Amino acid sequence: MKYNIVGKYVKNIDFKIPNSKSYFLLEKNIKNYKINFDIKSKNIKANIFEIDVNLKLISEKLDENSINVSVVYSTLINVEDKIEDKKELEKIILVNIPGAVYPDIRNLLIYIFEKSGFKQISLEKSIDFQRLYEKN
Repeated sequence: MKYNIVGKYVKNIDFKIPNSKSYFLLEKNIKNYKINFDIKSKNIKANIFEIDVNLKLISEKLDENSINVSVVYSTLINVEDKIEDKKELEKIILVNIPGAVYPDIRNLLIYIFEKSGFKQISLEKSIDFQRLYEKN
């Protein structure tokens, strides 16, 4: 099944450091955060789909000093062929598109952290969305 990425954009950013204590503890505590993905799609019109990849940093220990970081990155695709194989479309939505836009999301988050004073923040360079897809 052939498809084209028609457009991609940041739909929503939530970046909240609740207080100065959180700020000073962030570099030490960032290792306690896990990356979580939520991927949603909807059919806009014939063969046009909107895919939202929501990356969240989730703390293992949620408290008043936890930061809130979430980016929803939207991608519009045009599927050129008639959609006959739902599994193939599912794989495009859950594997191909998130893999294609993750570098953009990662760069955006690193930029925001750096502009907030955190130079030592690192995120995984790549995510194996194929493995995540097979796991679920």
